[in-house]
Amino acid sequence: MADYQRVRDHMVEVHIKRRGIRDAHVLNAMRTVPREHFVADGMAEFAYEDTPLSIEAGQTISQPYIVAAMIEAAEVHPGDRVLEVGAGSGYAAAVIGQIAERVYAIERHGALVASAKQRLTDLGYDNIDVIAGDGTRGLPEHAPFDAILVAAGGPAVPPALKEQLAVGGRLVIPVGKESGQTLCKVVRRTATSYEESNLGAVMFVPLIGEQGWSEDGRRAASNHKPGASRKQSLPEMIAQAAEDLPDFDDAAFGRLFGRFGDRRVVLLGEASHGTAEFYRARAAITRHLIVHRGYTIVAVEADWPDAARVDRYVRHRTASEREEPPFQRFPTWMWRNTEVRALTEWMRERNAGLDAMEDRAGFYGLDIYNMSGSIGAVLDYLDRVDPEAAAVARERYGCLTPWQKNPATYGRAALSRGYVECEQEVIEQCQALLRKRLDYANNDGDAFLDATQNARLIASAERYYRIMYYGGAESWNLRDTHMFETLRHLLDAKGPDAKAVVWAHNSHVGDARFTDMGATRDELNIGQLCREAFAGETALIGFGTHTGTVAAANDWDGDMQIMRVNPSRHDSYERLCHEADKHRFLLDLSPGKHEPLRRRLSEPRLERFIGVIYRPDTELWSHYSQAVLPEQFDAYVWFDETQAVTPLGPEHHRGMPETYPFGE
Repeated sequence: MADYQRVRDHMVEVHIKRRGIRDAHVLNAMRTVPREHFVADGMAEFAYEDTPLSIEAGQTISQPYIVAAMIEAAEVHPGDRVLEVGAGSGYAAAVIGQIAERVYAIERHGALVASAKQRLTDLGYDNIDVIAGDGTRGLPEHAPFDAILVAAGGPAVPPALKEQLAVGGRLVIPVGKESGQTLCKVVRRTATSYEESNLGAVMFVPLIGEQGWSEDGRRAASNHKPGASRKQSLPEMIAQAAEDLPDFDDAAFGRLFGRFGDRRVVLLGEASHGTAEFYRARAAITRHLIVHRGYTIVAVEADWPDAARVDRYVRHRTASEREEPPFQRFPTWMWRNTEVRALTEWMRERNAGLDAMEDRAGFYGLDIYNMSGSIGAVLDYLDRVDPEAAAVARERYGCLTPWQKNPATYGRAALSRGYVECEQEVIEQCQALLRKRLDYANNDGDAFLDATQNARLIASAERYYRIMYYGGAESWNLRDTHMFETLRHLLDAKGPDAKAVVWAHNSHVGDARFTDMGATRDELNIGQLCREAFAGETALIGFGTHTGTVAAANDWDGDMQIMRVNPSRHDSYERLCHEADKHRFLLDLSPGKHEPLRRRLSEPRLERFIGVIYRPDTELWSHYSQAVLPEQFDAYVWFDETQAVTPLGPEHHRGMPETYPFGE
């Protein structure tokens, strides 16, 4: 049975208190109210994730942090009479009810009113009234209120709600269109005067009603006066600081990144796993660092045994007779593409002129546990024994980070009984695969894993695969920690002067402490771990684009498609770069460089992350996350419009030597 009190306490510490909520009444209430009772059937597993979740009538329950932040902003105190607009499942009303003397909650959906009433009664709340009605009109018969909280975004503050505030009362409401809302706080100072303040950007469902939006999305109120828009100067500042990038084949491209050549580790990101410009740029930078700065390790976000096959090719080492061709499982295009082939051919040609093996640059995979191969084993097994469980697994594995923020995802990812029953058999299969791979490594002749490291991998494998099987939040931290440890073993094996170039996604490269990953989900990544371990000797370089095409799939293990990338959102870092009106550039974000720009960019904004899965229809939920760009990266590489990678097909193998790692 789940220990909900433990995970509830963890939610409060990590997602609420750590993000600045200090009101003791709010913190205690959040620790007390059992959110698992306010979510839809089958969703209790996800109740304490800091995310909205789907409930009845096509509505959502707000994420816990937003609930806490709004209650704190409304300064709800013991003895207060409070009006909540948008009761939903009753969760926020229950939290408020732990503090206030009386709570009136309005909800326009009759089904939600009935279920919320029953739920609150069953849980023993006798100070909360849930009433069906138009929330924009308030409840004048129960006014005045000491606090009013509105859980939906209106075009303006409804006059009726302002009028129902007591003198000294506080109203907190999202205002603006769905594409850009701000949280507004209104305090009634006298019978006729009000004070308004802006609490920051938020995103809520539309406030439907007489003094809000109509059902068709139009403004229902008739007194709208558009305000003047403020001209944004950040794109101009970016344009001034940007350094134009030459062609990829121009040696000057790589030289621009020579400023980072004294670092022990240079991590090169990508905003998607299927964009040609990101691969070609990283290849140009890598070539420069190998030739001119002595880097001998190219470590990539790939399965270790697959990359070992490529390494034997580029370093002219004898191939193992027992090994299988690399990168045969989903997502094949991530490494089996013409851009990677060009780099490996260059590495092989250059290494041919170097006699000493230690001087030759190698190609290494950071994922010893072979995540994609292990996931493939899971899906193969579940497809045979429980197709319903296999569908759940694909949904869970289809997220770039442990969970997407789209509430609908959770419904598709809820565990079935069959899924749980298959656990042990699948884990045993994954462990057997690991032992087989380690056996290959021990006979490799160039193994960097010693007996102690082998034992450590075997000992921790069961926990890793168990967490991987369920796709929980811990799987992200475990995987990135193991990738970092693999990188450190490589550096140790190559000696104190060894330097590495790492290729991985922005979500792995950019310091997690300055994204939603670390700030709200307690996650880390290899970029953060490198900064902490190699202080001052690490460069984190991110990549981005506005639009174009990308190679991706709709679901894990799905067919690759060439998809059109939506233009970036207006409230994202990508849109700022697009409006700088430069096709391609390098933006140096190092401390001490462009400090006025760094300060302006330090306000958190959305940043886009596309992995091997791309779902443009739910892009906001599926692929955007809050970040602080100048702290996340040391530099940012921009391509305004990009193209998909070219996957290798049979036609690319004609005429290639049989030893070529991507051959059939």
